[in-house]
Amino acid sequence: MKPLSDNQPLLTLNDVRFGFSGKAEFLGPIAMTVRRGDCWGVIGPNGAGKSTLLRLLAGLHGPSAGSIALSDRPLASWSPRERALRMAYVPQTPSADLADAARDVVLMGRFPHRSLGLFESPHDLAVVERVMRETQTDPYADRAMATLSGGEARRVHLAAALAQETALLLLDEPTSSLDIHHELTVFDMLRRRANDGGRAVVAVTHDVNLAGRFCTHVLLMSEGRCVAQGPPSEVITPETLEPVYGVRMASLELPGDGKLSWVVPVDAVTGAGS
Repeated sequence: MKPLSDNQPLLTLNDVRFGFSGKAEFLGPIAMTVRRGDCWGVIGPNGAGKSTLLRLLAGLHGPSAGSIALSDRPLASWSPRERALRMAYVPQTPSADLADAARDVVLMGRFPHRSLGLFESPHDLAVVERVMRETQTDPYADRAMATLSGGEARRVHLAAALAQETALLLLDEPTSSLDIHHELTVFDMLRRRANDGGRAVVAVTHDVNLAGRFCTHVLLMSEGRCVAQGPPSEVITPETLEPVYGVRMASLELPGDGKLSWVVPVDAVTGAGS
């Protein structure tokens, strides 16, 4: 298997479009380039196409037009195992046997690395222990998934994705059901992994302020279209967000950081939004 070189984009989307039966032009055109060190936040109202875009990036759907490349090859040309060694995907509602222990769910992330997919190695077990500590899920490693809260289960699935040790993480609402503390720690962890590990992250989120604070790039979507993309300082602004969300907003500068502002909703615009 040809490895990804450091100077190649991890993912390249050119004029990507996608449609469902009865809605042939639901999404697109979308163009974006994801490189090592990038942390992308994908934002937009409900039904904007964010999750559909992430499934396209993960290779679960094929575009109806345009192209998606992983390294220098079309995404569809990589086998499922090859993709799993290079990208980890966590959907909005990950599935797991509720009787499984949390550690076993995280260990599933090592499956693509196992020889013949049979037995875990000491290295696999060490990786699992490390990522569970990193995600603060180790205290309930032996508990069944059925006994965990929504936020705890969410972090277990994130740990499973980290256990894959891929260059690219694709995460659909990774902070859903998390409290404020864990929202901040998860996004801080994702940004650090992109910065320090030569990896990249693409995360769908409804929290525009987390995207603004921790992401290097933001893609704003509405009704399947790209409304804006670029650095957070250019996208996370009242002027850009208000017409998309149908909400009047104010921008507050955070103490101690003249470059970062917090966007605060003021009131809904009657008849606007989705």
